[in-house]
Amino acid sequence: MAARVVLTYRDYVALPEDGRRYELHEGDLSVTPAPGTRHQRVVGELFALLREHVRARGLGEVFVSPVDCILSDTTVVEPDVVYLDPTRAGLVSERGIEGPPTLAVEVLSPSTAETDHSAKLQIYARYGVPFYWIVDPAAGSVTAYALTGSAYRLAGRLETENGSLPPFDDFVVPVASLRP
Repeated sequence: MAARVVLTYRDYVALPEDGRRYELHEGDLSVTPAPGTRHQRVVGELFALLREHVRARGLGEVFVSPVDCILSDTTVVEPDVVYLDPTRAGLVSERGIEGPPTLAVEVLSPSTAETDHSAKLQIYARYGVPFYWIVDPAAGSVTAYALTGSAYRLAGRLETENGSLPPFDDFVVPVASLRP
């Protein structure tokens, strides 16, 4: 049996820029195709609305993919949208976000749905990301998770009605606009 090769951040930055999305999950390479236009519309809409909300209230900073979240030397992910509250501003570097953001948002696409619901949910919990949203454009839903101890608990789900989800009490998620 061959020994498992554990990739590191150094290996990750040496990967080609070929339009694919590369991530490291505990030293294993994860590769997905570039997202489709429906996915990008949803990501763009959510980013624009969340960024406006956060800026207007001085709540921190919002980033849109691709931005590396370097959770360890062997775990580097690229959430679709990332929010950092002001206490995490020091995590931003030239390389990316070096540590757990306040909120990671993944927008499902056919090639990433399974990973977003399982592997990424576990990774974000393991590295202490306080909040995780999964946006499902096909279902027109947003599911929010909050970290309790070392595991996520369901913190809310929006399907047809607009509403707020943690970590925001006053940001109304426009569910209809997340279904292009």
